[in-house]
Amino acid sequence: QVQLVESGGGLVQAGGSLRLSCAASGRTFRTYTMGWFRQPPGKAREFVAAISWTSDMTYTADSVKGRFTISRDNAKNIVYLQMNSLKPEDTDVYYCAAAHMKGITTPQPKYDYWGQGTQVSVSS
Repeated sequence: QVQLVESGGGLVQAGGSLRLSCAASGRTFRTYTMGWFRQPPGKAREFVAAISWTSDMTYTADSVKGRFTISRDNAKNIVYLQMNSLKPEDTDVYYCAAAHMKGITTPQPKYDYWGQGTQVSVSS
């Protein structure tokens, strides 16, 4: 069992930055692929970024490539999403998720555990 708690969301002006954190419980954190997703109001949840166990593989959605960076600290059981050059269209609820597998994956059904989400709002 893995419990995930996101933090770091908030209100920021366009062009600004935020760093989201996801703290995971459990001693097996390092055996989980971690991902970030986001959900606009009234729309489906979409993939943002994923990172493998040892951080040797990362994958970022085209919509945020070059602006968002995923990273993890297995010693602290935390995964991060650094978001730079934020745009109003990045306004969403952001979710952290864990998949018990090697490598990286994007489909939501592959992820076993989810956090409760954190709101990110970008003003123009």
